[in-house]
Amino acid sequence: MTASTILLILLVLLVIGALPSWNHSRNWGYGPSGVIGTLLVVLLLFAVLQKV
Repeated sequence: MTASTILLILLVLLVIGALPSWNHSRNWGYGPSGVIGTLLVVLLLFAVLQKV
């Protein structure tokens, strides 16, 4: 597995875990989605610059 595949799988798992439909994540607010969004932007920048 390449690093980009591992990062993509990790991001998908983070998105599923941060969904507000789960009981443990209802009161988290915008924190987790902001972190996931930032990670996604960084991953996209690396993909565009072909660093991953």
